[in-house]
Amino acid sequence: MPDGTKLADVETVTERGSYRFTAADPFTNDREIVIVPCDEAPGVRAWVNTCPHESQRFDTGDGVPMRDGEVICPRHGSLFDACSGECDNGPAAGTTLRDVEVAVDDGAVFLTDDGYSFRHEGGTDDDPGSTSHLSL
Repeated sequence: MPDGTKLADVETVTERGSYRFTAADPFTNDREIVIVPCDEAPGVRAWVNTCPHESQRFDTGDGVPMRDGEVICPRHGSLFDACSGECDNGPAAGTTLRDVEVAVDDGAVFLTDDGYSFRHEGGTDDDPGSTSHLSL
């Protein structure tokens, strides 16, 4: 079993089409992360839930828009390969999604990226303990 937090089962990710969670980055800022199905081993990839072109969220609570193995930016329609994170079209052409390391063991997906600490399932807006929107 990998060191890290269990996030979801691969089957859950493929059935839903994606899985979103919040993690603290190295500076303790909350970041939304999405796990999407990928045709390459281990069957899923994790990306920061933001288009690198204009910080548009892919998943705003309804799942990641995808087509034919590509993540679709809902703002400009740029397509990112779900496995490599690379974009070769639209306004985001030449950019790559920021990856987050995950591992799969016995059908379960684990957060293994040393730069992120699991906070909770869902997005940053779903944090039941948050009472302030201030960021210093």
